[in-house]
Amino acid sequence: MNAKHLFSLVAPPLAASAWLLAMPAAQAQTELPESVRVPAGHTIALETVGVGEITYECRDKVNAAGQTEWFFVGPKAVLNDRSGKPVGSYFGPPATWQAKDGSTITGTQVAVAPSSAGNLPYQLVKANPADGKGAMTGVSYVQRVALKGGVAPSAACTSANKGQREQVQYQADYIFWAAK
Repeated sequence: MNAKHLFSLVAPPLAASAWLLAMPAAQAQTELPESVRVPAGHTIALETVGVGEITYECRDKVNAAGQTEWFFVGPKAVLNDRSGKPVGSYFGPPATWQAKDGSTITGTQVAVAPSSAGNLPYQLVKANPADGKGAMTGVSYVQRVALKGGVAPSAACTSANKGQREQVQYQADYIFWAAK
């Protein structure tokens, strides 16, 4: 079984992601903000859904003495197929996607665009060449869509709780694209 078939479907749809899963992801590109659409000349290599948490830490704001904010520390998620079977992982920093076969990619964020309230933004990442041979070989872009949760904690971040870390649950579809 090749990587496309192994990773071909995402987890059961969330209400927020039903539009994406009701049609092929390539067709759903027109429903996304233009800034996070994958450039022409690419096809879907694999699709997964990441289920996990994002860690935030209460820290001083950069260049704003006396002010604090929740700072993004990093993600930790399992990448699943539609049946919920783990097929890889996502972690960072740096943002790293790893297939069960050991192949990995990192990348550089190209764009983000707002999604719905209370959810992480859509994201487009330009992938670096894969380390190792396997499912991640040839991936050129990673797109984060169908988002649920993951935003900074609603709890106050003040000088009294600086250094405190909070984990926030999230779910997102990760679509991996390769040049045709």
